[in-house]
Amino acid sequence: MTATCPLCAFANEGNEKFCGGCGRALTAGSEPTRFPSPQAYTPRYLAERILGSRSALEGERKQVTVLFADLKGSMELLADRDPEDARRLLDPVLERMMESVHRYEGTVNQVMGESMPMPGPCNV
Repeated sequence: MTATCPLCAFANEGNEKFCGGCGRALTAGSEPTRFPSPQAYTPRYLAERILGSRSALEGERKQVTVLFADLKGSMELLADRDPEDARRLLDPVLERMMESVHRYEGTVNQVMGESMPMPGPCNV
């Protein structure tokens, strides 16, 4: 029996607690992903401004800046940790990065880990 992850569609064994593709909790009662959707981590004032603009409906061409950040030594730090412990260590760092992006009215699209997407919102 397999369980398909609702986030990344990875086919997991039926008894797995976490997705082998993205790490998301598969069982009820597990700690939820901290940032399940852009609405969960985008400040309300910024979301309203984005959604309320004409460009949201019509589209627009604009120059963008992409932030890439490396958390030096993170693989060694997290290698032997439980996934929830790893998230508890990384979430405060990611939150500060996202706060910086939001301060300049930027949006966070996706979080990526070492060659594997992590559940979350921005490219860091």
